[in-house]
Amino acid sequence: MYSRILVPVDHSDTSAAALAEASKLATEQHAVVRLIHVIDLAQFAWSANEFLDVPQLQASLKEGGEKLLQERVALLESQGIKVESALVEIWGGQIARTIVDESSKWEAHLLVMGTHGYGGLTHMLLGSVAEGVMRHTHIPVLLVKADDRPAV
Repeated sequence: MYSRILVPVDHSDTSAAALAEASKLATEQHAVVRLIHVIDLAQFAWSANEFLDVPQLQASLKEGGEKLLQERVALLESQGIKVESALVEIWGGQIARTIVDESSKWEAHLLVMGTHGYGGLTHMLLGSVAEGVMRHTHIPVLLVKADDRPAV
């Protein structure tokens, strides 16, 4: 049913919980998993650039993203899951739209991602990448909260 599962990953507990669910599904469905990590290289470029070494910060974001992907790929491969990965760089774009675009390009059948489940003022201030994905995608999305779930 779901032979191509896209999973956006970051360093959060919710991302780890989503990856655990995706690995269960991938094993059951004999699916290929594509992991993506989105980095916004513009996040430091617009402010405080006279105080910060922006190129160094951007290089650090890339390095950290690549390391995260390598660790997650190794984890899934150790479980016998076929896995691909991509570091996706954006410049001030919407992360949610980028995830949806990547899922379309890769022709994903399912998107599995973590959500913090914030509500009220926190949601209003921080927004929700998961909500943005839900608003723009045409494929099924499995949202996973980290509550009492084992980390991957």
